[in-house]
Amino acid sequence: MERRDLARLLGADVSVVASDTPVFIADRDRAGFMQRFAAAAAGNGPVFLGDPGWAENQRPRWEPLVAEARRRGDPGGERGWLMIPTGGTSGGMRFARHGQDTLEAAVRGFRGHFGIERVNAISVLPLYHVSGLLAWLRCALTGGVHRPWDWKILEAGERPALTGGDWVISLVPTQLQRLLPSPAAVDWLRRFRVISLGGGPVWPDLADAAAAAGLRISLSYGMTETAAMVAALKPEEFLSGARSVGSALPHARLSLAEDAAVIVEAASVFHGYYPDWREERRFETGDLGRFDEHGHLHLLGRRDAVIITGGKKVQPLEVEAALRASGEFEDVAVLGVPDAEWGEAVVAFYPATQRAPDSARAAAALAGYQRPKHFVAVPDWPRNAQGKVDRSVLRHAWNQRR
Repeated sequence: MERRDLARLLGADVSVVASDTPVFIADRDRAGFMQRFAAAAAGNGPVFLGDPGWAENQRPRWEPLVAEARRRGDPGGERGWLMIPTGGTSGGMRFARHGQDTLEAAVRGFRGHFGIERVNAISVLPLYHVSGLLAWLRCALTGGVHRPWDWKILEAGERPALTGGDWVISLVPTQLQRLLPSPAAVDWLRRFRVISLGGGPVWPDLADAAAAAGLRISLSYGMTETAAMVAALKPEEFLSGARSVGSALPHARLSLAEDAAVIVEAASVFHGYYPDWREERRFETGDLGRFDEHGHLHLLGRRDAVIITGGKKVQPLEVEAALRASGEFEDVAVLGVPDAEWGEAVVAFYPATQRAPDSARAAAALAGYQRPKHFVAVPDWPRNAQGKVDRSVLRHAWNQRR
């Protein structure tokens, strides 16, 4: 499939003269975004996606890249023309290059893994993010129906009808958590063939509640660099009690490095961080994992997030899971901060809008070295629409206390 074929499937008028001009798209309005994206895909120039919520101090990070694309006359071409923003492991903004080759591979892998020929999707995630964008592209490339829907409206109780065919939806864990208390919302969710859950760790109580409600959850694993999911647990496996992120999709192969970092080899792997270019189809992530006897991947945390306290290693995800299971937190995130006595101290951050936790009860299931030495309330909780917590904001909140 050529780039203009993709544009035609997205509804663009491909009879117009193609432009080489770089395009930057950061529309908050979904219809506006889709119209501009389809038109830009019909051109020959690079296309940069951006978060309309980016603050003014973030603009200098992407403006030079767009200006450089204009200076270089980067044609974009058939591969590597689409620049999708990613925070990466350090939180610094970068743009991962994709093209219709990587996007097509990701769609084929999804369709093959779940056995869905025509994908119909309700889309509540932002289109400028890889998960929201791929939800749209899966529909367009398979001839399905794509229904963009505002999350706030959905949460308030106004839900679109699901008629004919197999429907899928992608949610982040906090969205599922907010829908579960509503019997009407749960009844609506039961009608989906696949409810893809990603963007952040899924705590055991949430997974068990979803299974008890009979929801066809697919715990998934992927990132901007891989054009969304490369591993996914099938709903039948989830309902049978499995809690991994499943096996590799047909277009991908997963393995582990010596230090247990997940390695992805896939036709959907990006073409480099703009303006660089890479041909290699292999990408070593910063995520640590293990495989079980079924070949399913279990995530163990981030390689660069391990806390060394008193000479012992602590994985923040393990601590967060235990804190959530205590029932003391609506939301929580764990970081290691510099400490003169311990090297690093384990610190738990939580939204200031919730009640103060009982620290002893919260940490009762943790080993002594895993227990947070501080619990910090954060006024403006920095979890975004993709379910990610901006940990740089939490570090700033910690530094402000000192």
